[in-house]
Amino acid sequence: MGASFFICLAVVLLIGLSSARQAKASASDYFVASRSIPPWLVGLSAVATNNSGYMFIGLIGYTYAVGIQSIWLMVGWIAGDLIASKIAHERMRDEADRVHANGIISLLARWGGTNSRSWQVLAALVSVVFLATYAAAQISAGGKALEGMLDIPMSIGMSMVAVVVIAYSIAGGMRASIWTDAAQSLLMVVSMVVLLVAAVGHLGGLNAVFERANAINGFMSPMPTGLDISGFAGPVAFVVGWMFAGAAALGQPHIVSRFLALQDTKQMNRVRLWYYSYYLLFYCFATAVGLLSRLYFGESAGFDPELALPNMARDLLPPWLAGLMLAGIFAATMSTADSLVLSCSSAITQDLPRKQSENRFFLKAATAATTLFALGIGLFSEQSVFSLVVWAWGTLGAAFVPILIWQVLGASLSSLAMLSMSIAGVTATIVWKFYGFPATFYEGAFGILIGLVLGVFVSTKQRPVN
Repeated sequence: MGASFFICLAVVLLIGLSSARQAKASASDYFVASRSIPPWLVGLSAVATNNSGYMFIGLIGYTYAVGIQSIWLMVGWIAGDLIASKIAHERMRDEADRVHANGIISLLARWGGTNSRSWQVLAALVSVVFLATYAAAQISAGGKALEGMLDIPMSIGMSMVAVVVIAYSIAGGMRASIWTDAAQSLLMVVSMVVLLVAAVGHLGGLNAVFERANAINGFMSPMPTGLDISGFAGPVAFVVGWMFAGAAALGQPHIVSRFLALQDTKQMNRVRLWYYSYYLLFYCFATAVGLLSRLYFGESAGFDPELALPNMARDLLPPWLAGLMLAGIFAATMSTADSLVLSCSSAITQDLPRKQSENRFFLKAATAATTLFALGIGLFSEQSVFSLVVWAWGTLGAAFVPILIWQVLGASLSSLAMLSMSIAGVTATIVWKFYGFPATFYEGAFGILIGLVLGVFVSTKQRPVN
């Protein structure tokens, strides 16, 4: 098992390191690959970055716990993501080119010729905290996979993820991240299919799987249960809330940077074809494996469902295929972790200082420091991968998405207006999560809604939409 895993890991690392041959000494190249990436690479990179260890570890654990109703999370998330993409991605890419922005913070701060310096500093600080939290979740997912399959202590496994991410991110920046994402996306799909086939065979075939699943009370019921809102309103609130979670992709610096790296805005529909085809396929595979894991392990109070996939792979697959499975999980965590730390580096070197840094040593040092910071969070946090990801995702969405939507619609926002919207959205998200409000409605959705509503009152004028 170990041999095939380390071979796959070495190939991914070499792909990332080889990108250094095309690297240029500029911040634009380090953070958006000089806007030179073709649509198929943008699509695969964005979806691999989006899916991450959250799919392999968090979503499978969630599906183990709640059953088939987890598909509504997928429906809401992908629908919201697609609607948001159609509204904003072309405008974002064009505006970033016009104002020479290397990330979402500098893009929003300079949109339409404005210069919202105070908001830019606040947004950079929020990004560093929550992107590092998000990266910690990915590093934790990689550590859990190594612990579950190779019995490597979780702290050592997490450190391995951090070292690999530092190595190729420093070497090639965004280009290295995107190139490795493409290889990682293939590993992710192949490994998931291999485990799916093995699990179905072990459980006695499809008919036996359906019989056993239907025997678990409520496990195959598509309607969300256990919600805090009764009747039809509960499921609707659940799906709508996760639509906002999908739309929050517009506020994720590590995903937005992929779209900003696209060669030409006219290629955006081709990007979407790659992105959503892979997204839907992989989400279905992950949900199916989550369902099978419940049948395989049964229900146990002492079982960590986020270890379901690595434990299944170790039990069901021959060693060399189990190594491939582990490589797929590791690839998923790295494809997001490297993107997150690069986005953190962008906030530190491009958004916090008054003058953007072009010093390659400073850019790379920020990447290394950010990775170590995220590793520290992961080592000491007791929250699940799923919980860390959805919280960080929602908070970043609440900070950026309302401002972006109003700007795309042509509104002019002062620095004070942007500060008000971001602070209100982030505060609302945190309050909703930690003060006992219904879990039916995703906390990030509430934050985004608060920011959007506030925008009605603080926008100063309307610009014609180009």
